[in-house]
Amino acid sequence: MNISDWVVVVAIILAPIIAIQIQKFIERRQMKIERQVKVFKLLMATRATPISVAHVEALNMIDIEFYDNKKVTEAWKLLLDHFGNYPTDANDPKFQDKLETCIEKSKELLTDLLYEMGTSLNYHFDKVHLKRGAYLPKGHADTWSDQEFIRRSLIGLFLGKVPIPIKLVDKEK
Repeated sequence: MNISDWVVVVAIILAPIIAIQIQKFIERRQMKIERQVKVFKLLMATRATPISVAHVEALNMIDIEFYDNKKVTEAWKLLLDHFGNYPTDANDPKFQDKLETCIEKSKELLTDLLYEMGTSLNYHFDKVHLKRGAYLPKGHADTWSDQEFIRRSLIGLFLGKVPIPIKLVDKEK
């Protein structure tokens, strides 16, 4: 056997192995992109409801699914760090103003995060659309507001901070 025969034998043996390895690499890469797209889509779908469980879970997946994307992880770190800046003293006279400022800053940082994620996944949205393009029906907002009011009222009642309102009615009238 001469050298060309050996090359043919080696090629016959190695070609299927190399082909399988290339296919596995392509599949792993595609699965990674699919997981990243899933996180991005979930954040896009829930961007109008940032305290929803699905939104929070998607945010917490960023470190795993985008660990090798510096722009995305840096944008996420800025948003996560900002969450620690929310005011906590409800008795502070400027509490509501501080809270609204933090909420607006959170929206801007979330917009930056979504922009970086979208760019890395070849979705091309402008920041105005990312910030203002979400749909949230008034009925949903009213329901959440009512639920929050009921929750806070019950907490106040159970803690003894809020009395039970009672109205006496004269039956004979």
